[in-house]
Amino acid sequence: MIGKTLWERPLHQHGSLKTVAVTADRVVVHERATRLVCLDRRDGSVRWDVPVGGDLRGIAVAGDRCLVVPYPAARLSCLSLATGAEVWRAPLRSYAGHVVVSGRTVVAGGWRDYSPVAAFDLPDGRPLWSTPRRVETLRPLPWGDALLLGSGREAWLIDPRDGRELTRLRLPEPVTKLDLSPAFTRIDAERCLVRCGPRSVVCLWPASGRAARFYDHDADLGYRAPACAGGVVWLGTGDAGYVAVDPDAGSVRWSANAGRPFAPGVVCDGEGFVLAGQGGVLFRLGPDGRILDRSWSSARRVAGLLDLGAGEMVMATKGTLRLMRTEVGRQPVPS
Repeated sequence: MIGKTLWERPLHQHGSLKTVAVTADRVVVHERATRLVCLDRRDGSVRWDVPVGGDLRGIAVAGDRCLVVPYPAARLSCLSLATGAEVWRAPLRSYAGHVVVSGRTVVAGGWRDYSPVAAFDLPDGRPLWSTPRRVETLRPLPWGDALLLGSGREAWLIDPRDGRELTRLRLPEPVTKLDLSPAFTRIDAERCLVRCGPRSVVCLWPASGRAARFYDHDADLGYRAPACAGGVVWLGTGDAGYVAVDPDAGSVRWSANAGRPFAPGVVCDGEGFVLAGQGGVLFRLGPDGRILDRSWSSARRVAGLLDLGAGEMVMATKGTLRLMRTEVGRQPVPS
């Protein structure tokens, strides 16, 4: 067996990692189309269950606060992570999306060019600034004391407290739009990656304003952000396999293809890795990318894996959320 289920929560809707936030002891998840639920990470027991009025277009946890952007409600809600009670709310333009936290600042908006980007003080919700017009951006990435945004052929770094632009980077191709999913992937303290065009990955040095091609595939890549796991950059391919790329050289180490589509997400398991097929089969790969073991997880239509470290992972399925622990398989798959 590769993965042991510690607990499972029925969601009564399609599972998605876009509406899940995990801390050291909590898991917050959207379910039943209108509810936000906080679970104990250890055993899955319910800490609180509150209505949010609809779907979510953003969720973030910072300290003892949980920030959500419900849809279609035009607001940003700050909830107590301990009780689920609303601490403050701030109005947003209709169809707002994305929410990220940088220090004492909450930044929301910019999804699909539907709304301005606006910032609020985390403790009390006081408005700090807003762009004068609608802005389109990928989901922003906290970068030190700044935030990294991107759209079209550009990425830019801003000061979250006043919205001031710090650096602008010119990209060789337009960024790949990944809707509400994370789009920038940090690989170390100085660099991050972003998908550009149908086949490329670009490396950014946000602090210095530099951008350069990192990897070009020989066919279209899948519509997902690069994953960085176990010192390897994982890129989903158009046939739902993976290609593993050296983070420094940008050269291919290996390709992984199980003859069936992989779900997004790579989990480190000791020296190897765990991947999930969309049909529910878990695969354990060795450090060279060779499939060593596979086992049936009983899950239907896996939507993604989230690596929590220390051998733990979250699996989103067709209608459930599972917290699992990896178990190293003993028998290799016969060749």
